[in-house]
Amino acid sequence: MKILVINCGSSSLKYQLFDMDDETVLAKGLIERIGMSGSILTHCPGERDKVVITADIPNHAVALQMVTDALVNEEHGVIKSMDEISAIGHRVVHGGEKFASSVLVTSEVMRALEECVEMAPLHNPPNIVGINACKELMPKVPQVGVFDTAFHQTMPKAAFLYGLPYEAYTDYGIRRYGFHGTSHKYVSQRCGELMGKHASDLRIITCHLGNGASIAAVKYGRSIQTSMGFTPLEGLIMGTRCGDIDPAIPVYMMKKTGMSLEEVDNIMNKKSGVLGISGVSSDFRDIEKAAKEGNERAQLALDMFSGEVRKYIGAYVAVMGGVDAIVFTAGLGENSIEMRDMICNGLEYLGTRIDEERNNIRGVAQEISVEGSKVKIFVIPTNEELVIARDTRDICAPLVD
Repeated sequence: MKILVINCGSSSLKYQLFDMDDETVLAKGLIERIGMSGSILTHCPGERDKVVITADIPNHAVALQMVTDALVNEEHGVIKSMDEISAIGHRVVHGGEKFASSVLVTSEVMRALEECVEMAPLHNPPNIVGINACKELMPKVPQVGVFDTAFHQTMPKAAFLYGLPYEAYTDYGIRRYGFHGTSHKYVSQRCGELMGKHASDLRIITCHLGNGASIAAVKYGRSIQTSMGFTPLEGLIMGTRCGDIDPAIPVYMMKKTGMSLEEVDNIMNKKSGVLGISGVSSDFRDIEKAAKEGNERAQLALDMFSGEVRKYIGAYVAVMGGVDAIVFTAGLGENSIEMRDMICNGLEYLGTRIDEERNNIRGVAQEISVEGSKVKIFVIPTNEELVIARDTRDICAPLVD
């Protein structure tokens, strides 16, 4: 069974084609600058050399046509016909309370996705465009929506509600939803495998650390708290997002400066976080380099970020009544040796400590805590696309057999 996984951004499209018989990736690629000048497709056919194609790509429908052409191309294709694709899985950022699991895309589901647009105006519209474009291109192929928010729908009401009038939740759906759910789900399950146990027997804190970052308390296989909230702005300071702040600050800034709501929102989402603190970059690699060269604000940004992660870890240990494992994943979590060390420096009270030699890795699934640690620390590369492919297979297998 071959499954195509699609992840549409506003001006980009990522894809992977899986053979689910052994879960191998037959091909993957990225289209950038859709609807802009300099559009480009980078196609990687298995173990062969990547192919770069530049073309005018005005919209996602044209982008998907280029993807299908690349997959069946005589020289760099990996299948003979698109008829070999049994199903398509889509990453959808926000499913609200409507979807607690992945679902087969129907007209009713599409209406529900449209209703969620106001809660994720930057993310859901391109996700919807991708689904519609696939429907036009491959009308007979079943499609599945896999939601970033779904894994966190197991949070209890006491964890997902805010201290606002209850009507804010019942009338407007204002609550903590959480994001990066497919990543938290994958690495928590993989952690159980590496420990020779099942995730349902473990209390795991998963740290998805990248330009966007979130932490989840996964107790016995279920998310019971997570750091992102109604939007991805809440929680940790991130690349350009401010994270947790006093909610009176935006009002104060507007009164003090005369800025509009849109201007303050832009500052909180695009000009804050480690970019705003360091004044250097939103890329942690640039900030780490600047800190080593003596830039005090760069070092301050790293100290703030690592301290925030450590604070959430401590809070989630309390929430779960203990912890069996801590997992680092995503770009920063998988690759920054220094940041992992900074975060774990001070967690010795949990009965754990990083082993410097084991920690000297990037992008490899491995335990990095010292031998005999009561609490295990792992680096586990995330694989959100595989989660999407697995869910799509499970839902569509009865339809295509």
